[in-house]
Amino acid sequence: MPRRGRRLPPIGREDGGALPLTPALSPKGRGRKWHRLPRPFGERAGVRGEMPMQGRSPMRLFRLLALVLAGLCVGLGALPAEARAPLLIEGKKTLYQRVLARPGAEVVSDPMAALGKPVPPFTVFYVYGRQSVGGRDFVEVGTSTRGDVAGFIAADRVIDWKQSLTVAFANPAARERVLFLKDREALGRLMSSPARAAEAAAMRDAAIGDRLPPDSPVLAIEPPTFVDLARQFYLLPILNAEQALTDDGFPVRLLEVASVPANKPPVTVAAPPPPDPDEMLRRFKVGITVVIDNSVSMQPHIERTRDVVRRIHEQLKDTPFADNIRFGVVGFRDSTKVTPSLEYVAKVFSPLSPDRRPLETLAALDTMKATRVSSPNFYEDSFAGIKLALDEMDWGPFGGRYIILITDAGSRAANDPSSDTHLGPEQLSQLAQQKGIAVFALHLLTPAGVNDHARAEAQYRPLTRFPGAGSLYYPVPGGSPDAFGRMADQLVDTLVAQARATVAAATPAAPPPAPPAAGSMADQGAIVGYAMRMAYLGREQGTRAPDVFRAWTADRDTTKPTLPALDVRVLLTKNQLSDLAAALRLILDQGEKNRLSPQDFFAQLQSAAAATARDPSLVRQVGNLGDLLGEYLQDLPYRSQILGLDEREWLAMGPAAQREVLDTIEAKLRLYGEFDATSNLWIAFGEGQAAGETYFPVPLEALP
Repeated sequence: MPRRGRRLPPIGREDGGALPLTPALSPKGRGRKWHRLPRPFGERAGVRGEMPMQGRSPMRLFRLLALVLAGLCVGLGALPAEARAPLLIEGKKTLYQRVLARPGAEVVSDPMAALGKPVPPFTVFYVYGRQSVGGRDFVEVGTSTRGDVAGFIAADRVIDWKQSLTVAFANPAARERVLFLKDREALGRLMSSPARAAEAAAMRDAAIGDRLPPDSPVLAIEPPTFVDLARQFYLLPILNAEQALTDDGFPVRLLEVASVPANKPPVTVAAPPPPDPDEMLRRFKVGITVVIDNSVSMQPHIERTRDVVRRIHEQLKDTPFADNIRFGVVGFRDSTKVTPSLEYVAKVFSPLSPDRRPLETLAALDTMKATRVSSPNFYEDSFAGIKLALDEMDWGPFGGRYIILITDAGSRAANDPSSDTHLGPEQLSQLAQQKGIAVFALHLLTPAGVNDHARAEAQYRPLTRFPGAGSLYYPVPGGSPDAFGRMADQLVDTLVAQARATVAAATPAAPPPAPPAAGSMADQGAIVGYAMRMAYLGREQGTRAPDVFRAWTADRDTTKPTLPALDVRVLLTKNQLSDLAAALRLILDQGEKNRLSPQDFFAQLQSAAAATARDPSLVRQVGNLGDLLGEYLQDLPYRSQILGLDEREWLAMGPAAQREVLDTIEAKLRLYGEFDATSNLWIAFGEGQAAGETYFPVPLEALP
């Protein structure tokens, strides 16, 4: 499908660089602007000539992406002649050495100096030199790659960090708490033991009860409530990773990690008494935003939704729980660019707020009417409604955070020129998970939409995926108002029951069983409700990651290894995310330009990379040796599927599959724009770091 003037969000560098790429304007019809940095990208570059394809061996896409990144780095990141560069990792051409400061580290101006300045634990430094003085080894460090040398730290007070991989605790629903063991051998024995579940349970019980014997392999245990990365940022960098198998043959990764919470309070500050969990749970509020299709066929379902909200209000209005649940309402239609008489793409009818009374929400629902204007396609733009609910509703005061999508049609896809968001279901799901929101979908399988049912299901299953619970997608056979009403009643009753149990301080001692029965709303609701409870308690209690220096742990649950215990993230600086986005824009641009001549795609990428650099010959040299991204990918224990494509595979996959690859890249670019605007997850380790050296924990699945 051809593109017509679509724009992407700018992600600007913070080091003075300006890239010759497409500037982006607001993609939102409702006036929401993309976050702009001080130095946005400039105009798109042309292409300097072509390189013949004959006689070249197939070049993998990750090497070409690396080539593009090298061009950007050469063009932008060139250091002044007098500036020093950090040391390269041994055997690498473009990856710099980095270290993490141990607790108690001090930076001194000279190795002979007696006194130094204390360094916060796990401050990230680049290595500018190594030397021995008086029989002791020192590392010369700086806070950036641009020659900003801070001083020297004793080598035994830092640890090498060759990768940017870190982990975060996965959603706690349906899994056990993570154990941190003292050494790799103990972890290997545990994960390969036929009695793994029982042994891990005994270790966990001893750690929880503070009964660990002196010879126990357990060093620490995950906190009982969820550690919110946005509220209490923590760093769990992966120092080493090994592949192993459980006794029953399930693959698992054994990880050596380091841990310390960011912004850890000084030990001299007396910790306030912990809040009473029961009292906190009594304040637990549930926010449910209904995102409902306002197309021609939906008026009976709008009225039935109003009945559901009214029934819940009548049930709760004279109970102590009446103030603990609130509803928001969003309506959506289709593109007003295609059909202007539809009036809006997505619209907030009733905001989600603790101060919004139920009668106000009901009155707003009375004003919601299905349009009388037909759109040219059966599908609508439901993703615009989801995005509006994510962005515009006040989710902060609520512990239980739910979106219920109600529609009889699929959504405009991310690659649709008339899409309001240009985001796909996977990207929207990631944004929802970042905010701790569970998305449910009630899909009305009406006879009129029979040709759209499979397409819509393929969109809504990944959109509603929730860790530990599976997809919260519920088809409504027949799609009649009565059938819909029964399922809507069941879903809302399930969420309200979970919330009432929480407010009554009926917190379960253990997570619900998993995996849930297929399509079981009760089982899935219990898992999601438990996760909401744990996340809420973690936020309210300010739960921090365990203060462990170095330990070994597994990335899968010890009892149910099908469940992830840790989510892998890649720490990218603001400048790195900008360079990555710029490289992907070039790939996308060349893919669009060569739709009719795919055999020229790889050759044009090399030319485009050279066009962005001040020294094209240096770009070719870097590309031949494997540079920044290529070297980086070669060392990671986690691989990308897209970047494994080579030239022959690209040509063999055909136009439809090529289009899918480009659409995936574009959707990820949109997601990076959202990351750029998420200010509360950009973190600086240590003092004096440049703005472009702040880090964002990018989920592994968000990488190209």
